[in-house]
Amino acid sequence: MESYLHIIFSTSGVYVFIIVALRLLGKTELAQLSITDLIFVLLISNAVQNAMVGSDTSLGGGLLAASVLFLLNFIFKKLKFRFPTLRKVIEGEPVILIHKGVVLYENCRKNGITQDELLQAIREHGSHSIEEVDSLILESDGNISVVSNEYKHHSVRRIKKRKNA
Repeated sequence: MESYLHIIFSTSGVYVFIIVALRLLGKTELAQLSITDLIFVLLISNAVQNAMVGSDTSLGGGLLAASVLFLLNFIFKKLKFRFPTLRKVIEGEPVILIHKGVVLYENCRKNGITQDELLQAIREHGSHSIEEVDSLILESDGNISVVSNEYKHHSVRRIKKRKNA
């Protein structure tokens, strides 16, 4: 019984530590894993395994650790929904990186986003230059949203067509 309590507390501690560490590393760590990020995540999981279960390599110990992780994840999701401030602390807030065709370099610098990464995101979303972009937003989950001037014009035309129909 004592070893199971140890697994519960150790697993909880590792879970909270990983959340804090990933939050401190930045948003891009979550959404766009490079090969080094993938290796990092795999090695972290291996490194903390013994911290969670200790010498208990039994099926019961592993299932208990996994159950604690599922339960903590469920609890955190409920808490983030109920307390928006907690969600902001854990996940952060969206950040505008381009506004009306102008790069906000300070926001890019704070979030570790290079101009090459901005251009890649712009191309992935069907635009060709920074000037075409009305807004480029680094979302709180690490994804990038792009709204281009062309998209806005097409959206307006579609809305007008529907009203006339």
